[in-house]
Order: sequence, then structure tokens, then C-alpha cells
Amino acid sequence: MTLPTEQYSCIHRVCVCVQSCHATKPGMLNVHLVPHTHDDVGWLKTVDQYYYGDRNDIQHAGQYILDSVVDQLLKNQDRRFIYVETAFFYRWWKSQSSSVQQTVKQLVNEGRLEFVNGGWCMSDEAATHYSAVIDQMTIGLRFLNETFGAFGRPRVTWHIDPFGHAWEHASMFAQMGFDGFFFGRLDYQDRARRMRNKEQELLWRASDSLTPPMADLFTGILPNDDPDLEDYNVDDVVGRFLVIANSQSTVYKTNHIIMTMGSDFQYENANLWYKNLDKLIHYVNARETCGQLKRKKSLG
Repeated sequence: MTLPTEQYSCIHRVCVCVQSCHATKPGMLNVHLVPHTHDDVGWLKTVDQYYYGDRNDIQHAGQYILDSVVDQLLKNQDRRFIYVETAFFYRWWKSQSSSVQQTVKQLVNEGRLEFVNGGWCMSDEAATHYSAVIDQMTIGLRFLNETFGAFGRPRVTWHIDPFGHAWEHASMFAQMGFDGFFFGRLDYQDRARRMRNKEQELLWRASDSLTPPMADLFTGILPNDDPDLEDYNVDDVVGRFLVIANSQSTVYKTNHIIMTMGSDFQYENANLWYKNLDKLIHYVNARETCGQLKRKKSLG
């Protein structure tokens, strides 16, 4: 599948990036915080149970995440959010009033709410047939295009949950026109080697048969999350954050690093997340030792 260039022009893509990206500082460590949620389209519960909130002893309801996130994005223009699973967003969108839909369209146009991946789900990379992958990507991307136009086009793929990654997927994503591929899981020995050599970002040549750069795709390996980062003590939290940020910077070649802020079915209480992120950014920037800390969601 290829994306029609007349609908997804470079002009539109540049506009989105310029409007949504925060300024950075050369020569300083720039930490890009990426608020996100990972919402399984079926795993420990059915899709309906995940969306509506049945069996909340496992995980809560996906529909409330989007309610909460939109509300918090509107309260602060500096806030950003990325969303992956179009299957859940489609259900949520269909139940919203026209006024809410217009508000969400404005957030998307401004680059404050950004879709990544764009498929119906985050597909498995081991057991899936390429035709099924293309079909589910087509369904999701078509809905985003029909709903949001060029501004709804995902520019990167986001596979933080699959256990292992196939170059066939990278090849398909490159041919679909994506600018980058971000994932989190890889063999522990491979990760250790890449960390030593600062090779956690690479250009993946995902085909021996296709002429470069047809199947070439920038690929970023995400750092492991620290689930214990939040605390009530400012000095302790800021100190630990700086240790983590500086440690992470030693395994990447540039002075730009990414930290994902979220996990499975998070942001049902987006106010809690954004309140703490706002404080974290304020107090870390006040230290001036780390350099620039900005919340940024525009990847690739």
C-alpha cells in the first residue's frame, strides 16, 4: 500500500511540525517527553471490555482516556499527546457530539493531538500475514484521512508492545511512506551491544531486493520506562530524573533523547499525569544543569 502524495503533501507535513514542535537548545541535553497510552485491542479482555470498562479489576476503560486527554489538552497549549489504536479512537469518535469533534479536529490541525501508526491496532510482527497487516493499516489510515485529512496522517510507526520485530514490517512501513519506526523490545544482548556502541538509532535497510531507499526507514529503539519515577518530593524526583536522563544520554549519539510518559491504559486521569509533567518540566529546567527539558510529541 502507498499513500497518495497529492493528499499528503510535504507542505502539510512541514506545517504540522512547525506549529507543534517546541524550540530546542543546541549544545544542551534536550529531553523530549512523549505522553502516550498503550491500549491493547484485545489481550486479557475482549475489545468491548477494554473500551467500555467491564472487568476493571484487570484494566480500566479506554473510552475515558480520550475524554480525559482532550479535556487536559485544552487547558494548556503546551501539552501534547500521541494516540495509536484507531480501533478505539473510531468508537470514541462516533459517540462524540459535533462540537467535540470540531474541537478534536482543531487539536489535530495544531499538532497537539497526533496519531502514530494509524492502523486499526498495533499488529503482532511474528505470526501475522502481510496481507492482514496491510488490511488493518488500510482501514485505520483511511478513517484518519477521511476524518482529518492531511493533518491526521501518522508520520511514524509506534510498536512498543510486540515481542520482536521483523524486517518485513519495517519494509512495509517504509513503502507506506512513514518517516520513522519506534519500538521498545529487542533481545537483551542486542540492546546491551547497541547501548555500548550508541546504536539505538539507525537507518534500517529492510529489504535486499528493493532498490534503496525504497525500504530504508529511520528506526529508534526506545529506552526502558521507569515506573517509579513519580514521587511527592521535588528534590528527590528531579534528582532521580536527571540521573536517568544523563545516563540515557550516554547510549545515544545525539543530544536529543526521548522519554515515553505512559503505559498500558494510562491517562484515564490525564489531569494527574499532566499536572505532574508540568511540575517536572518546571523544576528540572530550573536546575539548569541538565539543559533544556521540553514536552514534545512530534517524532521523526
